[in-house]
Formats: sequence, structure tokens, C-alpha cells
Amino acid sequence: MGSDDRSTAASLRVAFDLDGVLADMETALLGHAEQLFGKGVSAPDAPEEAATESPGDPPADVLENAPASLKLKITSRQQRRLWKHVESIEDFWESLNEIEPGAIARLAALASERRWEVIFLTKRPQGAGRTAQVQTQRWLAAKGFPLPSVYVVQGSRGRIAASLDLDIVVDDRHENCLDVIVDSKARAILVWRGDEKKLPVAARRLGIGVVASVNECFDILTQIDGHSRRDQPGVFDRLLRRLGLKEPARV
Repeated sequence: MGSDDRSTAASLRVAFDLDGVLADMETALLGHAEQLFGKGVSAPDAPEEAATESPGDPPADVLENAPASLKLKITSRQQRRLWKHVESIEDFWESLNEIEPGAIARLAALASERRWEVIFLTKRPQGAGRTAQVQTQRWLAAKGFPLPSVYVVQGSRGRIAASLDLDIVVDDRHENCLDVIVDSKARAILVWRGDEKKLPVAARRLGIGVVASVNECFDILTQIDGHSRRDQPGVFDRLLRRLGLKEPARV
């Protein structure tokens, strides 16, 4: 496709989750947890204790932001204390590293070259300093993505995908990917860096694409590019099926 053709083709509309996909929240949280509770919190057999709610506790959906591996290693009470500590750190979200260095700059270059419409979705809680949205925008810009569109959201990723008419949603949580395929016409790509044996069986059966890295995801998006569902729906759908992003089996 030449540059003239690309300028008239419908843009691929893609949403990326941040923590666990692009931003390394897990390492930062583990570091702060070790400061609070000692090195033992990184042991996989850390005891789990019943959660006790208090008026000052973060809401339950905020705790879901913690990476799965971290949630298995510290107690619910420790999670709440950790989040309170994180919320007291000025501009915490700007301090994170990329999981795959250079990935954000690569995404920015691809989006610019191929005219993708990219947005970023996050459930990050508010804390000290700038708002979570502004911190995230500044972080993305510093990593090489100028003028990023960031949405701090709490609802279903599927309803968000439907309302924004997205083509693809990239996330590291199986539940969010399931929301996407159930509540929208968008396809979902799950970034799964863990043990493949622990990959939810339903992921592929339900039409969720699975990649081991965000850079692998970029390669898939590049293949999809140019076969827009708006201009060439048949070609677009056949390509998605070949990449493992078949029409989802509705549940």
C-alpha cells in the first residue's frame, strides 16, 4: 500500500492497557512491598489472611490492579497497606519502567507511519501529585509517545471498546479480554508472559489472541494493518482468524 492509499484507508483503532502490558508496575510494587514487609514477601508461599475492611481502605477493584504474581505473595491486608503507601508517593506512576524497553517508542513510530488511532486504558488509582491521567500522559511522552490519549476507566473494557468502535484491545488480563469479546465487536489480544501451562483454556477457544510480548503484538498489528474491517471486512476477518483472532465464541 502506498502512502496515498494509506492516507485514505480507515485507521486501525487500537487500545492498550498499561500495567502489565507496557508499564512494569510489578517490579515497582515488589520493591515497595519489600521496604514495608521485608524480603519474605517475594516468597510464593506467603500466607494469605482474611481481608478486613475499614473506611480508609482502597476499594476492592483498586486491589485488582496488582499483578497476579504479586497477589499470590502477600496477604490482602498487606496489599491494602501497600496501596496506601503507594498512594502517598508523589507522582508514583511516572516512576515506572517499561517492561520491554523501547516498546513505547516503537508503538509511536508504527502509529505515526501507519496512521493507527491508539488510546491507552488504565484503572490506576489517584494518589499524591498529579492526577493518574496526567502522570500517565507524561510517562508515555517521556518514553517516546507524544500526545497520548489516556482514559482512566473503571467499567467493562468491552463496553468501552464498543462505545469507541475499537478494532483491537490489548490487555494482560484474561477477564478484561473476555469482557471485550462478549460486550463488543472488537478483537482481544492477551499479553501472556507467564507459564503457558497456566494460560486459561478458554482464552483461545473464545477467540482471544495470545502473545508472549508486546513486541509480538506489534508484529501482529502490522500484519492486520491495511485490511481494515471497514474497507475489506472479508479479508480482515480471514486474516484475524489466521492470526488466532477468530470470531469469538459468545458465552
